Amino acid sequence: MLTTLSVDLGARSYPILIGSGLLSQRGILDPYLRHRDVLVVSNEIVAPIYLGPLKTLLTGSRIASVILPDGEQHKTMATVSHVLDALVEARYGRDCVVVALGGGVVGDIAGFAASIYQRGVDFIQVPTTLLAQVDSAVGGKTGVNHPGGKNLLGAFHQPICVLADTDTLRTLPDRELSAGLAEVVKYGLIADEEFFAWLEAHSEDLLRRDTAALGHVIRRACELKADVVGEDEHERGRRALLNLGHTFGHAIELKAGYGEWLHGEAVAAGTCMAAEFSARLGTLDPAAVERTRQLFRRLHLPVSPPPAEPGEFLAAMGMDKKVLAGRIRLVLLDRIGSARITGDYAPHELADYLREQFVR
Repeated sequence: MLTTLSVDLGARSYPILIGSGLLSQRGILDPYLRHRDVLVVSNEIVAPIYLGPLKTLLTGSRIASVILPDGEQHKTMATVSHVLDALVEARYGRDCVVVALGGGVVGDIAGFAASIYQRGVDFIQVPTTLLAQVDSAVGGKTGVNHPGGKNLLGAFHQPICVLADTDTLRTLPDRELSAGLAEVVKYGLIADEEFFAWLEAHSEDLLRRDTAALGHVIRRACELKADVVGEDEHERGRRALLNLGHTFGHAIELKAGYGEWLHGEAVAAGTCMAAEFSARLGTLDPAAVERTRQLFRRLHLPVSPPPAEPGEFLAAMGMDKKVLAGRIRLVLLDRIGSARITGDYAPHELADYLREQFVR
């Protein structure tokens, strides 16, 4: 069964196609290709499984591919240059289409390359991980990491289509599945208490990859994200709420070393930290903190960060893109299903919290 959602951005609106077996549905991508040159960007893990099926859907006049190494540690400008070199070598023009086949790292790299090649060419997202299907493939955020911080280099560049074949989740490692569920929990915490309660009741179904349960969370997460992106494409307001746990989580990834913790694992621990800090400030009931921690535990996700030096961790948080005038703004919770972005706390309160978190 095919579900079609829309990200409404006027002339740049695009569909999210969700369903089982989409990589075997001939013609499904034809409206977006129109016999243009196509470059598929994938990685060494995904390409051997899904590049062949994808190529049967492509009707470009020329089709080329570039295979990247796997892992967050390769999300760099050097890897973007590798994709750009392939486009130049093939002598592709501004009417080409870049297709991202893989998880969030592949999507971010391919989308960023597409955003800057000849000042911007079209691209299509074909996400093969749960995290990408529920979050990173939708919304147009592209970019790479810098030694000084996560996703510091990038651009907003919307895809022209997102094709999420839920069958690709059958080959996803258990750890990657859990990491994707961290972003799913985030949606319930910031915007949908009923969805959060549904996740509590169906955590085992999700872990055993029940088709109906996974289909439900992908649809609901995409609905919520599409609504937010349609309202605030460039993250000047409400869209920042989608970063719940990410200011803490990005610092975890930076300090642990990119690739040591999966992004979703860092988001889970970072979300628990955001919930704890919310309770510390008196905005969130401690019982809600415990519910959050328990759900992440049931989904086999970490609820505490790895060891770090508090001052260095705080400095890493200071490189977050939500920092304004040197002040770290955080997404904090008022209750399950309601969040806000704020810098309305005393600086020493965050420093004290981190000191207690890491010095035990």
